[in-house]
Amino acid sequence: MEQLKKIGKYILSKFTKVQLAFILVLLVCCFIISDSTIFARFSYDLEISDLKGQINYYKEKIETDKQKLNELKSDKDNIEKFARENYKMKKDNEEVFVVE
Repeated sequence: MEQLKKIGKYILSKFTKVQLAFILVLLVCCFIISDSTIFARFSYDLEISDLKGQINYYKEKIETDKQKLNELKSDKDNIEKFARENYKMKKDNEEVFVVE
């Protein structure tokens, strides 16, 4: 507490009260009132971290989709399996029962 008093006395000895008021008003305008406030900065940081998480999710999704595509391109049995699972296709001589 005593150190704060020393700092306050030092600042008052260097600046007049008008100068300190002007500096305080300038800081309030810069950090609270303007478009780029501290609060906006924190919200932008949260949005950036959320978007980075989405980027990582989609990169992993792209990799898994590439692997599935390579499997489909490589083997006819995989294409048939894919069509049966996703599009409920069947052969002419069989019956398919869908259970959900």
